[in-house]
Amino acid sequence: MAEPEARNAKAMNNGGTGDLSAVPPGSEVKQWLKGLAKAHNKGVNGTAVAGLLAGLATIVQMTLLATIIHQGLVEKVDLAALTPYFLGLLATLGIRALAQGWQTTLASRCSQQVRHQVRQQLNDCWEASGPVNLNQSSAGTHSREWLDHVDALHGYFARFLPQMLIATLLPLMILAFVFWLDWLAGLFLLFAAPLIPLFMALVGMGAESLNQQHFQTVSRLSGQFLDKVRGLTTLQLFQQTGPAAEVLQQRSDQYRFITMKTLRLAFLSSAVLEFFSSVAIAVVAMYVGFGLLGSIAFGPAPDLTLFSGLLVLLLAPEFFQPLRTLSQHYHDRASALGAGAEILSRLNSSGTIGSRVRPTPSQDSIGIMVHDVSFGFGKNKLLFDRVSFSVGRGQALALTGPSGGGKSTLLNMIAGFIAPQSGAITIFDKAPGQQAFGWLGQKGFLVDGTWADNLRLTAPQASDSDVAAALEQVGLGPLLALRSDGIHSKVMEDGQGLSGGQSRRLSLARILVADYDLILLDEPTAALDADSEQHIVQTLSKLKQQGKTLVFSSHHTALLTLADRVLQVVDGRLQAAPEGGHDD
Repeated sequence: MAEPEARNAKAMNNGGTGDLSAVPPGSEVKQWLKGLAKAHNKGVNGTAVAGLLAGLATIVQMTLLATIIHQGLVEKVDLAALTPYFLGLLATLGIRALAQGWQTTLASRCSQQVRHQVRQQLNDCWEASGPVNLNQSSAGTHSREWLDHVDALHGYFARFLPQMLIATLLPLMILAFVFWLDWLAGLFLLFAAPLIPLFMALVGMGAESLNQQHFQTVSRLSGQFLDKVRGLTTLQLFQQTGPAAEVLQQRSDQYRFITMKTLRLAFLSSAVLEFFSSVAIAVVAMYVGFGLLGSIAFGPAPDLTLFSGLLVLLLAPEFFQPLRTLSQHYHDRASALGAGAEILSRLNSSGTIGSRVRPTPSQDSIGIMVHDVSFGFGKNKLLFDRVSFSVGRGQALALTGPSGGGKSTLLNMIAGFIAPQSGAITIFDKAPGQQAFGWLGQKGFLVDGTWADNLRLTAPQASDSDVAAALEQVGLGPLLALRSDGIHSKVMEDGQGLSGGQSRRLSLARILVADYDLILLDEPTAALDADSEQHIVQTLSKLKQQGKTLVFSSHHTALLTLADRVLQVVDGRLQAAPEGGHDD
């Protein structure tokens, strides 16, 4: 079937995630998150300090409130004498609000810094992988990784990690204060406290797995949906829109099922935790109530006053609140582990990081040097085995040969899109990809905008006259004259309104306006009409006359005649074409 439908089939088979490496184990994901947390330790600790300050303000607030009630009801103190306590209570409320606002600000800032770092890691990974490897995955998958997966880390660094410190220190401070007030009430709180972390651990065992399934499912659904939309025309031509819609419905139902299962676990765990904390608070309330009524004569109960009893009762919910908040944010941890597994899988899939060949000194007259380069897609079979050749500055090299022989692969290695397994490649004494160059693939790349927008992708400062001159040079001048808006005429992402040859020439004009010294072209005249072929050949001839270095793959006789040297690529072997040239 046509290319879009074949891509759809591939997305259905691999879930739209591409050829990622195996999902890393949980320990590796936790280590990666730990490394991120260590790099942003100040932000996490600052958020926790602000939360502790708010907690201390709460303790003071409850103490002042209990004092006011005890002094007013039991001691019969005049309202005027309680004014300092009321003012202190208002000040404490203000301090608590400021601390909570500070906590939110620091948490947001810390999370933003972490997500920026992760997106930078993804960007470096994509750059190292190159467009050839990235093309094996759906654009929908990449967008989900960049947006949703990275944003899923927000709760872990903004809420869970700071709350871990707060839930460890603040309950201990409250517990110490309650023990000072009434050691029996303190024991009730102490025995009830471990139940919440216990249930958090039990819930976490299932939540991590569910969240990982959730992110995998949504990645597959995103990739498949985007592929179906892109291939909608082909699906309609082959009358396959019905089966495609059924596949999307099945994947959507699967996503809905995983989402509801995750929410059901979250609600169930929250209900259980709330139940145990409520029971513990009720036990403390019963103890305080019966103690004040004189029904309990054991331990410190006879010494209970309205102040101590009320303060214990007010502090009991505050004792459990950090643990309850932590339990709510525990699902942020599960989400971060699930999203982190997908992100780390992408980062691990980039086998080209650090494997770029280093530039080696070359003569000034040499533009491109390929020395003893080996490359293979499989583990055992090499496509290229220690091949070598060079291209002089300002020269044109043509690669020809049967399809599947390795011409495009060789061009991709020169461009730096894929890295050789061994050997060295230098481009103007630099490693591939370190110097800007022009690239024209077999399929032109256009963005939704104007003709000028598309040309200014490579030369943002180009003037309108420069843009018009480049379009005229590739033979689009007559077509431009027919457009009422000229260079500001609209063009769609898929080149709607333009023929295949016109789209290819528009992409070539983008290279002209950028004025690159090196230009790489993969089958520039393939599947084009005679008029477009003629304009592209003429344009490349002018570029060669300007001293540009050209490397292109082609079977077109006029282009091969243009080349200073022609190499035949047959099953990964290079040999001089009969017309001339020699292999190094």
